[in-house]
Amino acid sequence: MEMKKRINLELRNRAPEEVTELVLDNCLCVNGEIEGLNDTFKKLEFLSMANVELSSLARLPSLNKLRKLELSDNIISGGLEVLAEKCPNLTYLNLSGNKIKDLSTVEALQNLKNLKSLDLFNCEITNLEDYRESIFELLQQITYLDGFDQDDNEAPDSEEEDDEDGDEDDEDEEEDEAGPPEGFEEEEEEEEDDDDEDEAGSDLGEGEEEVGLSYLMKEEIQVNRPFLHALKMNCLGTEDEEDDDDYVEEGEEEEEEEEEGLRGEKRKRDAEDDGEEEDD
Repeated sequence: MEMKKRINLELRNRAPEEVTELVLDNCLCVNGEIEGLNDTFKKLEFLSMANVELSSLARLPSLNKLRKLELSDNIISGGLEVLAEKCPNLTYLNLSGNKIKDLSTVEALQNLKNLKSLDLFNCEITNLEDYRESIFELLQQITYLDGFDQDDNEAPDSEEEDDEDGDEDDEDEEEDEAGPPEGFEEEEEEEEDDDDEDEAGSDLGEGEEEVGLSYLMKEEIQVNRPFLHALKMNCLGTEDEEDDDDYVEEGEEEEEEEEEGLRGEKRKRDAEDDGEEEDD
């Protein structure tokens, strides 16, 4: 695909002034010209042009906001001084797989004061003796060369850093979504139970009382004594021997009173019969 068509696709109906990232990998340059890329991309921060057969940076537009530039697998052999003029704020530059052979070519990068990471992997210059030591001495502003610092510590991946930040945000969200501390729910349940009890008590109107044994006895409702006794025993949950004795004695007294009443009626009837006989 031609470079210009690819740029139009990457715009996605956006104005060049709104674009911050542009990936043009594998598009072919015509005569080393980056057709379609111009100074209107004022906010561009990331530009990738890997494997586009770029041989010179002379026609690179001014991109003052550009921080990361990917130029791997091209045929660039020199002319790196243009970068300090066109892209003064570069922090990351990937020139791996190009035709860079000697230190004098890289020396032009000294004017990129903000450059922190440089990649020259798979370039001929890496075959030089004391290659790493020489580059770090020549470009003292850089921290990482080919992905490692002077102590062979690997450079952090920008995507991993973004993931770590995202994990921290997720942890904060989980903490916000976490429930109340232990014991808090139990207190709420106890308060709810108390509220339920209060509501149950309030259901009874003023002057209304539950019907119980005392109520039955007070109102002298005619219920047979065995039923009252059983009800009382059920309420108390235990047997009262004294109450049983009282119940038996009261029952015997009632029987005796009934028998005496019957005897009195009988004597009365006998006296009446005797009187009738005397009258005869």
